[in-house]
Amino acid sequence: MSDWQTYPLGDLIENLDTRRVPIKEADRRRGPYPYYGASGVVDYVDSFRFEGLHLLIAEDGENLRTRRLPIAFLANGKFWVNNHAHVVRGNNKSDTRFLLYALLTADIASYLTGSTMPKLTQGNLNRILILAPEREEQLRIAGALGALDDKIELNRRMNETLEATARAIFRDWFVDFGPTNAKMEGREPYLPADLWSLFPDMIDEALNLPEGWRRTSLSGVADTYSGGTPSKSASAFWGGAIPWISPKVMNDIHAWDSDERVTAAAVGNGTRLARSGSVLVMVRGMGLHDGVRISQARRDVTFNQDVKALIARSVPDSFLLFGLLDASGFLFEGVESSGHGTGVLPSGRLERVQLNLPPDGPLREMSQVLDDLNEKIALNSQESRTLAETRDYLLPKLMSGEMRIQDVEKIAEAAA
Repeated sequence: MSDWQTYPLGDLIENLDTRRVPIKEADRRRGPYPYYGASGVVDYVDSFRFEGLHLLIAEDGENLRTRRLPIAFLANGKFWVNNHAHVVRGNNKSDTRFLLYALLTADIASYLTGSTMPKLTQGNLNRILILAPEREEQLRIAGALGALDDKIELNRRMNETLEATARAIFRDWFVDFGPTNAKMEGREPYLPADLWSLFPDMIDEALNLPEGWRRTSLSGVADTYSGGTPSKSASAFWGGAIPWISPKVMNDIHAWDSDERVTAAAVGNGTRLARSGSVLVMVRGMGLHDGVRISQARRDVTFNQDVKALIARSVPDSFLLFGLLDASGFLFEGVESSGHGTGVLPSGRLERVQLNLPPDGPLREMSQVLDDLNEKIALNSQESRTLAETRDYLLPKLMSGEMRIQDVEKIAEAAA
């Protein structure tokens, strides 16, 4: 570390805050370009003000203090930024990506102002002390850690494609009855023969279903359970190994973990256990007006009162998951307001979701396709979690000099 020096961040960056222009939600026109705020993308708009690799750093918000989300992140390509994130990039002394990793390990608490709402002013941003080597060494560090982040991003994009594929298959087979309609119209098969043969040749016009199929409400195939919160004053209930899921961690198709965990003693004492494979649905919360959040538990979890768990009785878990994802529009249209921006899914609406079911044998074989896609998504997510843990382990050791870049490069190469 003898060749590392301490710099004020302002000596290492070019600040582009003057190019930021906030757009009110009512004035935004939908488009392909990300519109960033303090913690990430908040919308997509039809124009851009920045192009290329930049570092965005939160300017205000409670997250600056809690750091539940990264306070800094990279934006690349063409994008727009509101006035809640500083926009910087490295100068001739620094690498933009290295600065990201340096900030993620920096203690910024003393640079924040505002007792109610934390704020990181441009002046204080420039004063943050950063320990950095020569630019060539920065590039090596950014390359090693960036390889892990690049693989995480690749997995994220792959999962977007896999999820979209699974949802399209569900809609074609179980909502639009694509294979049966194709048979009736005399079109060529577009599925393998073993799958094609599972679909009836005709539509029952009276039921508007493929022959031999039936329609049922969600309550006919799954049980619905409400969650809750164990007493916060009971230490015997908290700090255990079982994730306690709330809507704020339901940001993906799968729910793996939570920053709050309970003990086995909490189960039945204010909360309930949902087994791995259960489908979790947000039924109350601030974000419900933007769409219903639906996730599948990938391990045994508990859950709070803003979430309901659905446990399949007579259909495969993946069929239930993608069926609810397909029905999310129906659920969203029923959201009511309880004041202060909080949305509530009306009682019974979830149970009234309609599902079209083939006979049990064909259903199991058809659902295997959804199961396979769902498992691929889970494997990619699990790999990304492992890569993130590796990165988070290496980052402070590298920045503190406990590990050499040569060692980090070897570990990163093996992991990615």
